[in-house]
Amino acid sequence: MTQVTAEQIKAIRETTGAGMADCRKALVENNGDMDAATDWLRKKGLASAAKKSGRVAADGLVAVAVEGTKGTIIELNSETDFVARNDIFQKLASATAELALRHSIGEVEELKNLKDGHGKTVAENVTDTIAKIGENMNLRRSAIIGVTQGVVASYIHNAIAPGMGKIGILVGLESPASAEKLEALGKQIAMHIAAARPEALSTAEVDSAKLERERAVYREQAAASGKPADVVEKMVEGRVRKYYEEVVLLEQLYVIDGKTKVSQVVEAAAKEIGAPVKVTGFISFRLGEGIEKAATDFAAEVAAAAGTAA
Repeated sequence: MTQVTAEQIKAIRETTGAGMADCRKALVENNGDMDAATDWLRKKGLASAAKKSGRVAADGLVAVAVEGTKGTIIELNSETDFVARNDIFQKLASATAELALRHSIGEVEELKNLKDGHGKTVAENVTDTIAKIGENMNLRRSAIIGVTQGVVASYIHNAIAPGMGKIGILVGLESPASAEKLEALGKQIAMHIAAARPEALSTAEVDSAKLERERAVYREQAAASGKPADVVEKMVEGRVRKYYEEVVLLEQLYVIDGKTKVSQVVEAAAKEIGAPVKVTGFISFRLGEGIEKAATDFAAEVAAAAGTAA
């Protein structure tokens, strides 16, 4: 079998972007000929795109699509921010969000299997784009929110293209008021969400298990003070109220004025508009949240691949 060196593998990988195993195989198949190995990799087309699926895609875009009482949001990941600024990638993100809106789909696996106007599924469009651009991509998640009457407002923080950026927010406002007045309020609340990062809409929606863990910590801390049990319980409830102010949207201080609760802002807006207004829900997508991008030892990776080539 042809002997392949670590230097050859590294050189092929840097010029083609292919995986280590593919680079080694290309060199072996072509008797160490660098040019022939490069051509061999290029000829793989979609097969080489599929190989990229092992690479972590933690960058990309969050895209929103809104129309009246309905809005959708998706996260399309890429490996680098450079690709996220590529027009082809941005068109894919925008088209996917619009398709989800048109068919009222919020579940990501269902969205992946949805066909566009050309008869291709979203998953197939992602694979095609991988082949064109040469980076791994992944439609990671999607969601939908709607109201019976009113508006769904959206906000993209530091948008790099219309409806696309690193942070996307959707807010549902239920109200018979005019869409124009509601849109302004909804966008401000969405901006608040982007800054304050609430975890729940109301106290009733706070995760019960997480709340109990918080209570247990507060109770232990309060008990250490040596105060009577009834005083300890009052101290715990005080801490719980503070916790709600940190994680519940309607209990948070409005970041735009720093002194009024969001619930009070909504009440004041309803009075000014002359119609009831209710925040029915929100969706917040932050690009890459929850993805662990593993650090790799490139030299060790090359050495390992070269070692298996002999």
